[in-house]
Amino acid sequence: MQLRDPGVIEPPPPLDQPARPPYRWYHKLGAVAASVFAFELGVFLLVFPWVTEWDLNAAFLPLWVRELWTSPYFRGAVSGLGLLNIYISIVEVFRLRRFSG
Repeated sequence: MQLRDPGVIEPPPPLDQPARPPYRWYHKLGAVAASVFAFELGVFLLVFPWVTEWDLNAAFLPLWVRELWTSPYFRGAVSGLGLLNIYISIVEVFRLRRFSG
């Protein structure tokens, strides 16, 4: 039996690294597809409210909804959702690094 010196502090044992989950090809493909879909949807929502076809849809709406539909504030809100989707797609592209290594 060894006696320990009371003045010496021993370092704690090293922590075990958690095991990485196994990723398969369909996990990677799903992440890429989600990123591409979010980007395409974001570009559509960013651009479409400002083209002339947007106003053609207002013909089928009631009058009280038509005012809201053609409002620049509503169009800006829809474009803001498009920017949010583009941001999500960019974040998802950077998260694709989890599949490396």
